[in-house]
Amino acid sequence: MDNFGFPDSDKLLFHIDEAMSWESVRNLERMKSTLLLVHHIVSQSDAPEEIMERADNVRESLEEVVSAMAEGEQF
Repeated sequence: MDNFGFPDSDKLLFHIDEAMSWESVRNLERMKSTLLLVHHIVSQSDAPEEIMERADNVRESLEEVVSAMAEGEQF
């Protein structure tokens, strides 16, 4: 990905790292909260459209996993 140097990109990277930490991966509700924060940072900054699309893709994937787990699917 080119040009990740936009306002608040450092804050965004910090929270992306937090969302992908082992603690968050083990607790999907924590991951969900952190990814919501990532989404807010992206939407309020001058992030390129590609970054917003990728953040949306991750959020949608997490929602699918949480939904599947609620239905009893095993991973």
